[in-house]
Amino acid sequence: MTHFQVPFIFALPLAAFVAAFFGFILGLPALRLEGPYLAIATLGFGLAIMHVIGTWDIFGGRMGLHAPPLDLGIPKMGFSWVLESDVSMYYLILIIAVIMIVSAINLMKTRVGRAFVAIRDSDIAAEVMGVNLTIYKTLAFAISAFYAGIAGGLFAFVCGFFDPFTFNMILSIVFLVMVVVGGLGSILGAIMGATLITYLQYDLLKNVSETPYLGDFLVSVSRKWFTVIGLENFGSIALGLIMIGIIIFEPLGMYGVWIRIKKYWMTWPF
Repeated sequence: MTHFQVPFIFALPLAAFVAAFFGFILGLPALRLEGPYLAIATLGFGLAIMHVIGTWDIFGGRMGLHAPPLDLGIPKMGFSWVLESDVSMYYLILIIAVIMIVSAINLMKTRVGRAFVAIRDSDIAAEVMGVNLTIYKTLAFAISAFYAGIAGGLFAFVCGFFDPFTFNMILSIVFLVMVVVGGLGSILGAIMGATLITYLQYDLLKNVSETPYLGDFLVSVSRKWFTVIGLENFGSIALGLIMIGIIIFEPLGMYGVWIRIKKYWMTWPF
């Protein structure tokens, strides 16, 4: 949008397809990897590409880029609709998020989605049943990267100014925490986890000293054993403890809790 004057309505899907292409490329060498090795490979790629992009002037280099005005129209055709307020931008992101969620739900009901579920549960059993692991694993990478491209394009306008180092490993870990806390393999769980972690990060734990009931206690603990400057690190500690607790006591995450609650009310009265 900045260098080639591409309208937003074309730039956003283009960004998604570019991300999907790189997701497909990354998926090829990662076919032989599973579990933590796959996670390490994808995180390593993210760190590497972050430094590579940081040397290219077209991406702003290390100085970064300012996001252009969010114009939903096509200025070259004389139609312009600039979103200036945070509220209007919020509703745009909400609409796109709903569309992407509905698309994901419908995708999981198709042959491709069933192949994804089979590979997730047991890739050996899926291959025996005739699922082409090479095609569907790389396709899974491409589709997930497509979603990341949409999210990254919108996130740029939320930030206003960004550089390659905005998308660092800590951000990737936060996304991982959202998925694990919400519930692996569940679209609803991902939404629930993202909602909870975002609320904790930007509301409840944003000002630790003002946290209800615990604020004064955390301040005293920080002054006695840490430093007041490091008080904000309690937010990261809390996220880590939440993730550990979920893994130990509820492997299915918040989605597992929701399933148990739903089953409880469906069987009421006993």
